[in-house]
Amino acid sequence: MTESSAVVEWLKTADRYADWSGVTAVVAGLGASGFAAADALIRVGASVTVVEATPVGDEGPLAERSQILEVLGANVQTGVDAAAVLEADLLIPSPGIPPGHRWITEARAGVVWSGEQLAWNLRAPRVPWLTVTGTNGKTTTVRMLAAMVEAAGHRCLAVGNIGVPLVEAVFAEPEPHVLAVELSSYQLHFTRSVSAHSSALLNIAPDHLDWHGSLDTYVADKARIYDGTQRVIIYNHDDPRTEILATEADVVEGCRAVGFTLGVPARSMLGVVDGTLVDRAFVADRETQAVEIVDSGQLSVDGPHNVQNVLAAAGLARSFGVPLAAVKQAAVGFELDAHRGQTVGSVGDVVFVDNSKATNVLAADVALAAVPGGVVWIAGGLAKGGVFDDLVARHRERLRAVVLLGADRRLIRDALERHAPEVPVIEVPDGETDPMTHAVRSAAAAAQPHDTVLLAPACASMDQFVDYEARGRAFDSAVTRLRR
Repeated sequence: MTESSAVVEWLKTADRYADWSGVTAVVAGLGASGFAAADALIRVGASVTVVEATPVGDEGPLAERSQILEVLGANVQTGVDAAAVLEADLLIPSPGIPPGHRWITEARAGVVWSGEQLAWNLRAPRVPWLTVTGTNGKTTTVRMLAAMVEAAGHRCLAVGNIGVPLVEAVFAEPEPHVLAVELSSYQLHFTRSVSAHSSALLNIAPDHLDWHGSLDTYVADKARIYDGTQRVIIYNHDDPRTEILATEADVVEGCRAVGFTLGVPARSMLGVVDGTLVDRAFVADRETQAVEIVDSGQLSVDGPHNVQNVLAAAGLARSFGVPLAAVKQAAVGFELDAHRGQTVGSVGDVVFVDNSKATNVLAADVALAAVPGGVVWIAGGLAKGGVFDDLVARHRERLRAVVLLGADRRLIRDALERHAPEVPVIEVPDGETDPMTHAVRSAAAAAQPHDTVLLAPACASMDQFVDYEARGRAFDSAVTRLRR
């Protein structure tokens, strides 16, 4: 395989059993996903170069990954301008590298794949994928789905954007029966030929527009989740855009479209009747019959958005043949991950709620709607192209005060000035060494008895924190210190 074009054609059908020794691959980024992709390519015999812009010292995660990959045979280059060395048959960029970045636009690569596309090519063919995307609710839905499948006795791994790199999971031992896969829009952008058993698109709202460049591109990348699906595609009937995308999806002949709704379900849908979640899609007589999944009062998760997550997970599980009893067992026993609306404490009559995972406008809207009474809202960070006017206008009557921090806080401040000028705004100044403690103390001072102080930033965290989890932990710690 000396001709590049021949290698490109060969890569389209190459699997884990092929001879990859003639393939040159560059992995851009030494994060967890990049490490997993490089390791997988070395396993199958490719010639692998890993490039990382950050200089790597002798200690820390990047240094450890670099050392391991060098021992395995990779050429690792750190602290470099990777655009100068991105010449290969195959380029796998980190999910954080946008398509317009010069590392991609100037690369001389035959094929650009996501790590997830690589995982699909290297998968064990007998292990089906159940895939999930959406602006919000992906991780919760995937974890619910995995719990439902496991309750039925199947060995299931929750992988992908949830934290376990998908390309690492395809080599897992013992081999799983099925993979529950969370896919972000970043990961879907360079994914072309995945053919999931069933797939779900939970919702769509503007997010990551700085990465995608436009809402249309973001929506198109989300819609890739449906491409090639074999059995069932799940859409949100209450989010018309997902239903339109479902009708336009390029799926395998015979694949069904199944909707979910918070209302009474029509034929071939899941929904809610008098507070009970029901299945009218995976029953013998969909025209006249619906069967109970679980009473909403038995769920351990609160809020309409979590009911939607349960319905979507149940639809995917049922498409895989999971019995209703197992679906109910998992739904009743499910507990949310941290930083998704948990009450972390109270001071006097003021309650403090951590929803650091609300990293976009839609998630913050849901978080604000979920808490009763007056709210002191802590918000701000990296806006990712988000627009805050409608969010502020919807909740202005309940806002006791707003505490703003982070790089793009002025965007929220401007929306407040336009739509809620009467609401007090407190800004955490630039250069504050402990911005979250400052924010929590300011919020507590502004709150009145029976108010809620809510961390729901509507923004990403990386301007001030490693990730949303670190931001949430900082909030929790600040509340703990305040209580003392």
